Amino acid sequence: MNINATGLDYKELNETLRQTRGNCTITDCLGQRFIAAGISDKNLTISGIPGNALGAYLNGAKIEVKGNAQDAVGDTMNDGTIVIHGNVGDAVGYAMRGGRIYVRGNAGYRAGIHMKAYKEKQPALVIGGRAGSFLGEYQAGGTVIVLGLNTDGKQIVGNFPCTGMHGGKMFLRSECKGIHFPHQVHTRPADSADLEEIAHYLRRFCFYFGYKPEELLDHPFTVVTPDSSNPYRQMYVAN
Repeated sequence: MNINATGLDYKELNETLRQTRGNCTITDCLGQRFIAAGISDKNLTISGIPGNALGAYLNGAKIEVKGNAQDAVGDTMNDGTIVIHGNVGDAVGYAMRGGRIYVRGNAGYRAGIHMKAYKEKQPALVIGGRAGSFLGEYQAGGTVIVLGLNTDGKQIVGNFPCTGMHGGKMFLRSECKGIHFPHQVHTRPADSADLEEIAHYLRRFCFYFGYKPEELLDHPFTVVTPDSSNPYRQMYVAN
């Protein structure tokens, strides 16, 4: 079913979406917030620009945006897949504890902040372009991958990446020369085992956005992991 979002506020749009059975397309989206929050039973395609907190608390649905999205995409999502064919704003993947987010373009500040794993769930955030400052701030679990495609020579991440990181892994398609990391993390060149660990995420990225795996593997990756003695770990009940 198609929902034309012209003139609908976010409450009307979400109520219409929840009453719609089966898969759905939203056209002419223009900043409506909380689209598909908590939804588990739909495949949703969006044309236009969804507002903040797209797919918040998502619980198994798939969302595909044929363009850009604003802040807090996938906020606290539990399961499912979000595919963004453009750029995203700040705090994409905030506190996500499961599911996958794929972004073709760039991400704003604090991507992956407070990302965590939950029992058997291992969330993943894949950013095709570059990420802004505070990438992976307080990351507690899951996987963050930044590919640095089409960045015109700019650094793959902004300032202060991995501040307070105490769990999970980060993979940056860069030698990371000139990037300052905090003392609480370790960085090293990725080896073949590391690349195999993220191979399925790279294949899905290529499937969604039309790249070839060899295009992504033509440049070295850096792996970032937390120091086991990181004092931030002591601030959390579950480690």
